[in-house]
Formats: sequence, structure tokens, C-alpha cells
Amino acid sequence: MSVFNTLQEEPNTVMWNLIIKSYVDSGLSSEALLLYKRMRELDVKVDSFTFPLINRAVLSLKSDLVFGEMVHCVAMKLGFGFDMYFCNTMIEVYTKSGWLSYALKLFEEMSQRDLVSWTSMISGFVFEGNVVGAFGFFNKMRLAMEPNSVTLIVMFQGCCGYEGLIEGRQLHGYVIKNGFLVDGSVQNTISRMYTKFDCLEEVETLFSGIGKRDVVSWNALINFHSLRGDIGKIAGSFNQMQAEVKLNSETLTLITSVLARRGNLMDGEKLHAFSIKFGLCDDILLTSFMNLYAKCGELRNSVQLFREIPCRSDITWNAMMSGFIQNGCYIEAIELFRQMLDSGPKPGFEILGSLVDACMHLGALHLGKGIHGYLMRNLFYIPEEDNMHLGTSILNMYIRCGNISPARECFDRMLVKDIVTWTSMIEGYGIHGLGVEAVKLFDKMLEERIKPNSVTFLSLLSGCSHSGLVSKGCEVFFSMKWRFGIEPELDHYNCMVDLLGRSGRLKEALAIIIKMEVFADNRIWGTLLAASRMHADEKVGNFAAQRAMELEPDDVGYCTLLSNVQASTGKWSEVEELRRDMHEKDVKKAPGWSYIEEKGRNYYFVSGDKSHKKVEEIYEVLGQLGRKVQEFGYV
Repeated sequence: MSVFNTLQEEPNTVMWNLIIKSYVDSGLSSEALLLYKRMRELDVKVDSFTFPLINRAVLSLKSDLVFGEMVHCVAMKLGFGFDMYFCNTMIEVYTKSGWLSYALKLFEEMSQRDLVSWTSMISGFVFEGNVVGAFGFFNKMRLAMEPNSVTLIVMFQGCCGYEGLIEGRQLHGYVIKNGFLVDGSVQNTISRMYTKFDCLEEVETLFSGIGKRDVVSWNALINFHSLRGDIGKIAGSFNQMQAEVKLNSETLTLITSVLARRGNLMDGEKLHAFSIKFGLCDDILLTSFMNLYAKCGELRNSVQLFREIPCRSDITWNAMMSGFIQNGCYIEAIELFRQMLDSGPKPGFEILGSLVDACMHLGALHLGKGIHGYLMRNLFYIPEEDNMHLGTSILNMYIRCGNISPARECFDRMLVKDIVTWTSMIEGYGIHGLGVEAVKLFDKMLEERIKPNSVTFLSLLSGCSHSGLVSKGCEVFFSMKWRFGIEPELDHYNCMVDLLGRSGRLKEALAIIIKMEVFADNRIWGTLLAASRMHADEKVGNFAAQRAMELEPDDVGYCTLLSNVQASTGKWSEVEELRRDMHEKDVKKAPGWSYIEEKGRNYYFVSGDKSHKKVEEIYEVLGQLGRKVQEFGYV
């Protein structure tokens, strides 16, 4: 308020402009516009610097175009409509608001144009993704005046962003011919373009021709080798770089990202020690190290680094949450999300996407629904590709939590669906034993001209198996190769063995294993063994068990299955002998764990678990249920 009171007594336009500029520079654009409004109310005279400042405020607010049009209209009425400085800022407002036609009309009406005018218009074409239009305008500009390095940087950015390698090479020739290659910024921009298009020879030739290499040039080269995953060249460039320029944290961040992708913990630890020694640990680099440790399974180090970062961005929170999920610590991921909400930051869709994955693995339906509702209420715009990925994650969450109807609703609401989305929904129907619906959705997918892949067929075959659709499953299996040209893999054969085995066609299932071209692993023999136990076929069961135990002699599961096969045929002496042999070898089965969600909380337990405080009541209810099952003759 003191600033407003001072300015009310001060009619000096320069002073008002300076205060408005300080507000805009500080990111207080709304306050700057209020100050301008007060300036007009007090009849303080505006000048040619006032409206460009207001345009900067309008741009930073990313508001509706109406604001920009209002500024333009007022400026025209006050006689600044043809001021070149104002018009240049107005062109920028129009182009960055997506109204290139308005900017072009204003440009054509300008009586005078400078380099900024032309470059702003070219930038507008680039922003729209119209590289051809940008080059057309660039050629017109050359008839009026020569471009400068800023113009060329904008042009190269356009080539880089919109698959313009041919145009970029032509522009590179123009740069060499006209002597612009001495400009370091232009060199670095050209290098980034060739990096984008993976042009090894051009990148290395351009880099070797740079007279005085700065840290930006070196980082561009290291980034290129990082994208290619060439550790040898990264190490060589890094060592040579230290002899020429002072390293910065961006250099180490680029290298750390490669080490994280490759799971190279040893070199990552060395680089971390190097960064501490030379004081290069900023928040972005620490987040990169945090991600590296998480991907290498060193979660304790990730948590320690997370605690050391004072100002945590969305990227930091998401990296830690993703680290927990990658390492199976889903409960910790959810707890971290609650901490984030308590600390103030508003979660972005990347964080919420990670949390949806955690809910999916934990079966936390209540929390998953809450996140879904939050997304629908608060995230109004998400890039199409990210929106599709997030929608598929939510769909999978509902499927894994046993709610197939909301999953289908999510599927139907998605405007754009890729093969992953279709396959996820088909798999969901299969998991829930709705094989008929899975087949119908597959047929609909083909009508939409979405080409299935091997995962789609795996999901469909699994659905047919769980629903007992033997004829349809066989039809799908044979159509893979003969209609769609997809060679069946071991998992597809495993589904077919399961499909035939469940229906009692054990000899056909065995024939598939013997005749298939891929190597039969212990899983497929285990599937046949389980089917043999179901149908009490001792002969096939013994054969399958022998093959499975040859491949995996320490797996107690196969011994247990074989024991059950023998028990189902009444051969108790063989059962006793097998059990005694398991006991002598001290072969133990790792207990499985289950979970249940009740009143928004998840409870986890293993077989024979007595850790819950209400364990006596739980086992009493379980006993009652068991007796009821027996009464109704299900056992």
C-alpha cells in the first residue's frame, strides 16, 4: 500500500514505469496490471515504454487473448498503435497465444519493421510448428534485411522441434557462407539440432571446428553421447573437458542419467563423490543421484539424499515416489504422498500417475478412487500422450483392485486409445473371467483398425483360458501367425497348455509342448503339472514333474504339486516318501501374502499370520466360514 500511496503523489511517468517493471521482473504480473489500472485512474500519462511492460505482464499470466486485445485497443486509441517497440511486443503476445493470423495482420500494417519484428514473426511460425512457413518468412526477411544470430537460433530450434533435418542442413550452409559460425550460441544450437537427429559425424565435425569451447559446447557433446548411451565416449569427453573448462552441475547430471539407465552403481558412486569434492551438488543433480540409487536398488541412499534436498520440486517428489515403487515399497510411496500434501506442494500429474501405480499394486481402491477424482477436478489440461498414459494407469488400477465396471467406464471415456490401452482392457476382462467380453473387445479393436501385438494375443489367450473358451482360444492362437504374422512365444504356448489342460485335454497340451519350436522351460511344465493334478492324471503329472524338477530342482512348488497328484489317485505311500524327501532336504515354500482394504486402510498378512491385534476374532470367523462351506458340500 505504501507504494500506491507514494505513486498517487507522483505524476512522473518514468517512476510509474519503473515500479511496474519491478513488479513484472519479480513475477508479480497481476499486481503490475492493478498498478497500471491505478495509473490510468489517476490520469498519469503513459508513454511508449508503458504498454510493452503491460504486454510482458499479460504474457507471463498466460491469460485469455482478450487481455491482449484490450491492451492493443487502448494503445491504438492513445496513439501508440504504430509504435515499433510496442508492436513488436504485441506480435509476441499474439503468437504465443496461438493467434498467428492476428500477429501477421499487425506485422503487415506496421510502417517500420526491425530485426525484432521479423524474428518475432518467424518465432510465431516455429511456435505453431510451421517450419515451411518459418522458412518462407525467413526468405522474405533476407530481401529486407540480413538476419542476426537470434533469428538463426530460432530457425534451428524450429528445425529441431519439427523434424526439419533437410532444412537444418541447408540453414547450416547459409550460416557457414555468411560467417555466423563464429557465434558460440549459433554453434551450440546447430549441435543440439544434429544431436536431436542422431547425426554422429556432423556433431563431432562441428565440435572439432569450434575454436574456443565453453561449458555449453562440452555439455552438448556429452548430451549427444548420453542419448546414444556411449559410456566410452562420455568418459573420454568428460576427462578432456576437465582440462579445458570448469565443470558445472549440468555436466554431471547428464552423465548420471546415463549411469542410472544402465544401473551402473559403481561409477555413479564415484561421480557422487566427485560432485561433493568440487561442490557441484545442486538440487537437480541430487535428484539425479537419488534416481540412480533407486534404480540400482540402493533405496537407503535415495532416502538420505531426498532428506538433504531443502527445496523439493515436483520432479524431486516424483523421483522419490517412483524409486519406492520400482523397489516394491508401495506403502512407503503412499506415505510419501501424504507427506507431500502436508508440506504444501500441489501434486502434478506425473506424481499422481506414480501414485496410481502404487495403488494398483497394493489394491488400495479407496485411495485410487480419490486420486482419480482429484485428477478429474483439478487437471484441466494434460498433453495428449501423457493423458492417454495416465488414463491407462487408472484403468489398470481399477482392474487390479477388482472393479471391472469403472475400468470400462474409463476406457470408454478416453478419446485417444493406443494398443496398450486396448490390451489392458482385454487383459482386465480375462483376469475377471470375462472371456466373452474380452473376445468382443478384441473384435471391436480390429474394427477400429488397431493392429494387435504379441501382448494383446497373450492377454486374449489368458482370458480364453480362464473362461474355458477352448475353441475360441485355439482359433486365436492359430490366427496369430497365419493372419497377423506374429510368431508365438513361450508365454503364448504356456497359455495354450493351460487352456487345454484346464479342459482335461492333457495329451493335446503335452503334444503342443513337444512340438513347439521354442525351448520348454520349467514354467510350462509346471502348468501341465498343475492341470494333471486337477484331473488326477498321474502318468502325465509324473512326466511333467520330472521335466520341471530337472530344470528347477530346488523349487518346492513342483514337489508339492506332484504330491497332490499322487494324493488325488490314492497313492499315499508315494506321497509320504516325497514329503519325507522334502523334509530331509529342508525344502520350504516361501509363504505368499495377501491384503484386504477396509474403511480406507490396507491390511497385509501371510499364511498363519497371528500379528493382528484381533487375531482370535479373525480365526473364529474363518472357522465359522469353513464349517459353512462343509455344510453346503463344497469340500
